[in-house]
Amino acid sequence: MDDNPATGQCLCGAVKFRISGEFESFFLCHCARCRKDSGSAHSANLFSSTARITWVSGEENIKTFRLSGSRHVKSFCSDCGSALPVSQPEVGLLVVPAGSLDSRIDIRANAHICCSSRANWDNGLAFIERIDGLPG
Repeated sequence: MDDNPATGQCLCGAVKFRISGEFESFFLCHCARCRKDSGSAHSANLFSSTARITWVSGEENIKTFRLSGSRHVKSFCSDCGSALPVSQPEVGLLVVPAGSLDSRIDIRANAHICCSSRANWDNGLAFIERIDGLPG
């Protein structure tokens, strides 16, 4: 049993969860599907074949979208739209959006993947100005 499970929730707080177990990988995916899901340059997902999720509250608020003809799946809160973990027991995988966790993530991202699909504006971002708060 994991003595220090990871915890997370959606933006509105309706859905809360706990993850027991270790993450095996952490990928930043630049494919067009993940860019659409995240509304950003890439998705940031943690993967585990052994960790287990417990829904603490709001399980009835979870909606799941499966893209027809693909393995692409996304779960989200039906109230605020926040990305939520997806358990895929048919392939033995738990996929957890990194941003949905409130706990510290102790695994470093393994790789940027699907870089051939990368958005044309997603270059040189490490070199733009960094601001600690909102601009202005």
